[in-house]
Amino acid sequence: MNRGFRDSTPFSNSASLSTSSLAGSNGVCMMRSTWRDEQHPSFLNFISCFLKENSFRLNIVPIAPDFIFNCGGLSVAFMFLTNWDGVDTESFYRKVQKLKEQFANFYVVITLPTKEQNDSLIHSYIKYGVRLGRPTFVPVRDLEMGFEKIVKIAHARGACKRQDALAKIKAEKEKSVQAMEIYLQVVTSIPGVDSHGANVLNQTIGSIEAIAKSSKEYLLETTDLSPTTAETITRFFRDPKFYLAPKID
Repeated sequence: MNRGFRDSTPFSNSASLSTSSLAGSNGVCMMRSTWRDEQHPSFLNFISCFLKENSFRLNIVPIAPDFIFNCGGLSVAFMFLTNWDGVDTESFYRKVQKLKEQFANFYVVITLPTKEQNDSLIHSYIKYGVRLGRPTFVPVRDLEMGFEKIVKIAHARGACKRQDALAKIKAEKEKSVQAMEIYLQVVTSIPGVDSHGANVLNQTIGSIEAIAKSSKEYLLETTDLSPTTAETITRFFRDPKFYLAPKID
């Protein structure tokens, strides 16, 4: 059947699509070995070039889905059906259901170049009671478009994951800075304790609760604070007459 391959130089054999031919930084694409064996060399050549252009490394492995992309700390699985004609729909949907349970991020890409094939898919979709979006079905007109969709989906999901991770790191950093500012405000409110003393206490003793529980002897043993300052800190947390008395700067 003529699948309308775009211009490309075919491989001499499918083995030319190897793990060593690609090196990239966007992530890793794992292709099911038996799926590769079923494809035309021209299409495999297109996949190789497209992955290389988009900086993905390719591994051929015996996996359950046709593709698994690892990018941005996220795994995205794909089932890529390149020919709908003659498909055993019962077995197809059984496999879809199994993979959906195994992978949190799972998509089904199907090549449907004709209206009749698209109508057939919709009929089977309804017949087998597939819930909309669980998993997401992606109909495409040709093979190359299908693989391009796969890479774009995987890349977009990975980018979102990276952005979420960066946002979380930023939020945690801001929270840490705010907590440190509050810590310094509280500790430097103790008479005789400046910012240097507060940082020393943070690094050696730790939390305000830990400082409050520390004895004068322990403070002198673990910090470079003076005996007078250590005594003041101890009294500040333990003597109501001291910490409730008005302070005059």
